Amino acid sequence: MATTTRPGAIRRNGPGTKRSEWSNWETLSYEDMDSSLNVQQYIQQTIKQNPLDVDTILNQLPDIDEGVWKYEHLRQFVLQLNGLALLLQEECYPSACAQMTATEQWIFLCAAHKNPKECSAIDYTRHTLDGAAILLNSSKYFPSRINIKESSISKLGSVCRRIYRIFSHAYFHHKPLFEKFEAETALCKRFTVYVTRYNLIAKEHLIVPILQQ
Repeated sequence: MATTTRPGAIRRNGPGTKRSEWSNWETLSYEDMDSSLNVQQYIQQTIKQNPLDVDTILNQLPDIDEGVWKYEHLRQFVLQLNGLALLLQEECYPSACAQMTATEQWIFLCAAHKNPKECSAIDYTRHTLDGAAILLNSSKYFPSRINIKESSISKLGSVCRRIYRIFSHAYFHHKPLFEKFEAETALCKRFTVYVTRYNLIAKEHLIVPILQQ
């Protein structure tokens, strides 16, 4: 069964934890979290309380450095986007989506190769999420989860632009699947508010009309 916690205690799921009890530990205030991963824990805890409450999830606490806040949120987006990628595998076959496209005007090249080239949409999705995870876990650029250099923070924008294409492809080519995922997670809405707030993607490139909805 899931373990209970107290300030300073380790939060983990014990062997044999049921799905209904997974991560079912008590809510802690940020001040009571005592870990180098406390920002990640706080974000995940807030999402669990209500994944559709975008404003509360993105509301930066005054005690958290902005660079760390942006970095940890982007890590969380990459983590949750794997859920959308898993759904896309049900219908986004290479034979049907041979290119990574959004609207007819947008065809994206995959940067996972030595020379960027076209990939099927599902391969582009996998390569992009793998590449983002590798970068965000790089000890060279992000050796600490507490203090992050400005030169490393500057790399977040390129990650955002690439993973946003996964949202746009899903919206324009697999809309029922996209809407099902979005209704449960509000992930595209949260991501759009996030990149807009921190100017990580130019507004003219935000082609999914999520905020207007």
